[in-house]
Amino acid sequence: MKRTLDDAQSTNFKERKKQKLADARTIAVQSNAVAGPSRSGPTVNDKMKLLPGAIDVEKFAEVRSFEINAMRNAMKTASSASTTRAWQVLPRHLRRRAASHNPRRVPIRLRDKARAEMDPMRRKALGRSMPKLGKARRLPKSVLFLKRQRDKRWLETHLWHAKRMKMENMWGYRLAVTPTEKAFRPSHRASIHGSILHDASYMSLIELKGPESTLKSILDICCDAQEVGPGTKRFASGARLCKTHIYEPNAYPLDLICPIAVMWKARPLAASKHMDSTSKSKKKGKGKGKDARSEPSSGPVHSTAWIRFHPSVFDEVFTALRLATSQVLDSLNKKGIMVDVELADIRGEVGIFEIMGPKSNQVLRGALSPVMTGASDDFKRFWESLGNVQSSDSVPGNMIIGFTVNDPRLRFPPKNAKVRLPTGSNVSPPMGVFPSADLAACTLWEQSIRNHLKKPRYQTKDVNERRSKNPVLGTPLQPLRQDDRVPVILIQTSVQPVGPNDTENIHGWTLIFPAGWSMAFFQQLTYTGTRIAGQRERKVQGFEAGAAYFPSDYPSTSAYRAYAATRAEAEKAKWTRTPPAKKTNYGKLGTRSPWLPDWEVILGLNEAQSQPEEEEENDTTVHLVTTQRELEQPQPLTSVPTAAANQSIRPWLFHGPEVPGILHDLSKVFNQEQQLLTIFNRLRAKRFLEPLNDAAQPKHLLKSALVTVKVSICCKGAPGDLALIYSIPDMELQEWRKGLSKARAESLPEEDHFVNLPDIVPPPNSIIGYITTGGFSLSRGEGFAIGAIALTRLLELEQQARRISFFAKADGVLFVKVRDRKGHKCRLARIQVLQN
Repeated sequence: MKRTLDDAQSTNFKERKKQKLADARTIAVQSNAVAGPSRSGPTVNDKMKLLPGAIDVEKFAEVRSFEINAMRNAMKTASSASTTRAWQVLPRHLRRRAASHNPRRVPIRLRDKARAEMDPMRRKALGRSMPKLGKARRLPKSVLFLKRQRDKRWLETHLWHAKRMKMENMWGYRLAVTPTEKAFRPSHRASIHGSILHDASYMSLIELKGPESTLKSILDICCDAQEVGPGTKRFASGARLCKTHIYEPNAYPLDLICPIAVMWKARPLAASKHMDSTSKSKKKGKGKGKDARSEPSSGPVHSTAWIRFHPSVFDEVFTALRLATSQVLDSLNKKGIMVDVELADIRGEVGIFEIMGPKSNQVLRGALSPVMTGASDDFKRFWESLGNVQSSDSVPGNMIIGFTVNDPRLRFPPKNAKVRLPTGSNVSPPMGVFPSADLAACTLWEQSIRNHLKKPRYQTKDVNERRSKNPVLGTPLQPLRQDDRVPVILIQTSVQPVGPNDTENIHGWTLIFPAGWSMAFFQQLTYTGTRIAGQRERKVQGFEAGAAYFPSDYPSTSAYRAYAATRAEAEKAKWTRTPPAKKTNYGKLGTRSPWLPDWEVILGLNEAQSQPEEEEENDTTVHLVTTQRELEQPQPLTSVPTAAANQSIRPWLFHGPEVPGILHDLSKVFNQEQQLLTIFNRLRAKRFLEPLNDAAQPKHLLKSALVTVKVSICCKGAPGDLALIYSIPDMELQEWRKGLSKARAESLPEEDHFVNLPDIVPPPNSIIGYITTGGFSLSRGEGFAIGAIALTRLLELEQQARRISFFAKADGVLFVKVRDRKGHKCRLARIQVLQN
């Protein structure tokens, strides 16, 4: 039977949409609540005839109630039926790509609407009856998740991150790289004006146990000699965190491994006095009684140290500490001293959160609920003033605070603390609490306590059930005797280079707690509105603060070589897949090493690779095809050595707080090689290390050194990663400076006064370094970069600055040219030695 015209028109999209809107806006009514019109003999035109003769009050109320509910539903459906779907009603941070295909991915209040909006064919496919495994044969989710972690490990917050962030396999973990939403600028604003949270539980952690003097000796032969030693009194007391760098044993300044953070177990003053009195009583009672004979009379003070560092170099750090321990123990055994040192891997036993930003104080103050019973007076004063401090910069640097908190789920939802400033003042008052061992003492150091708290006593559903029985909904739960008490450690953290404070520094806190409590603390902190950071956001924090980030800004380390090789492989594969007419012709631009920085060539240890021969300039097509074919041939990523003697010389990174002063002294002496060796032997003597052997020749030591620098662009543009740093001849540098001074005097763009200077092609032998991390700095509002240059070329720049006379306020400024590997224009830039 053919369909009629009316039926065909009714199936029109516009008609069906109009009918749908009409149905959504129709209010249903009921008309059976009256007994009928009155029959008392009114006239025909009387309007009273339409009134009912009797009203049933109960039915009348029911009908009115039905009509009110119908009107509310109509108002709700009419506003959303034509403009939005169920998944579009959600806020942006809750929207999912699969929400329009699966009603269970939207909140319960919108699932009925989502089912009604689904495509009929899709609904039929989802409703198919297929055989499923019974509950007895079905694998638990925990087993399924463990199977997916065979080649990597998940953090406890993995499921939360996997739903909202882009994940990658890194250093044996599955880590979040960046949020799926646009979050670059908001994350930077959060670190500068708000708070941002990063789960750093993937960081490696090693525990050292033994006599305190022995542990100090182990760390002294491994750590940086320029920085304050981790065994000094200010750190060994446990009141502060020590940030330093670790090397191969007895190899300083060569064989740098990575930066580390050393934290000592604090011994409260009362416990120390008790230990001293006990040792004295043992000495007095030596040989008297059975107990006195069974226990030693006296012994060295034992301590514990935690060493936290990047997970990519765990094997190297563990091996270095083991070799250092063997050397120290061998030297003690030769003296007849027998001691035991325990070196343990405690990765996965604690969780680590980094909360950065000025509002991190208020977030912690509102999210955590400390147990004040038995707390010291110093901690009570600290906690009272924490919420009134506008930034953690007001707290002593690297200060450690240990305390115990109640189960954070009991205080859900949290409320951020409000800053209460003194009347008539915009500056927060000083905290008045200083680092001390009593304030840093915490039971988190005990392994038995960490194992006991590895699994919370109550599940989240149990806590929610208790909350549902609250007389007043939304009020926090009162901690009970059987509830868990969680020990935590709070550390003041700053992202900044060593040396004078900079305006771009970022301050915050590091929170350490037992494993198994990550989600309990994470949900409590994220509910306060704190943004979440991935690896990209964490790297940007270091870049904006002007600090070197490991491993991307640490050339000469094994972690940097692995990072650079992975990046080079990915970029070269993408370049190879690009059509010849669409990809950069590095041979024509003169970029000799577009994938990997050739540090050996810059230092003069190796020769540069020969560039492909160019064809005639008038035949552009032939030139492009020939160059691309030659570049696509497999070539080694490293350079060819000039002689066998240079193969044993490896680049090394010269850094530390004393680098600017050392370079200033080196630039004034004639025999720079011998002077540098003398300086290093003096620094090694501070740590009781032997002088450098004959293998470290002064000439090779100076020739193979790299220095980390900060690069500030003087004009428009922002350098990218792997951009080339050039030296400038004296005559050309004078022209650059003239244009720069004229632009400053007239307050005009610098590029208008540089004329053709950016188009001058510098020779390949003028390359002095590479940019390791570059881009546009949001905090500075201009191009900024961190790079590394050869030490010998930096000394030449110092001498050049003295030769060329310039106006007084620019004295001592070192100028270079920077060119992107994909561009041909050069930019004038200022460099400054970075104190790592």
